[in-house]
Amino acid sequence: MTNVNIGELKDHLSQFLAEVEHGGEVAVCRRNVPVARLISVQPKHANRTALGRDAGSVAILGDLTEPAIPASDWEMFGGSES
Repeated sequence: MTNVNIGELKDHLSQFLAEVEHGGEVAVCRRNVPVARLISVQPKHANRTALGRDAGSVAILGDLTEPAIPASDWEMFGGSES
């Protein structure tokens, strides 16, 4: 484990993050007294997304360009017919 004071961590953050990504640990110190520890985060599970997996599972019924509410029903919503 590498010990590093806050000022040095701010100056060389990318180097310490690279070390952590490769499995190392970094102890963050304030005046040489450890206050935090940087460790890598392991994903809970692998991404298993399969594109196109559900292709063909949806059927579109009706015309998507038609209004969902008939024009005669607009009056109950306070709209006016043209």
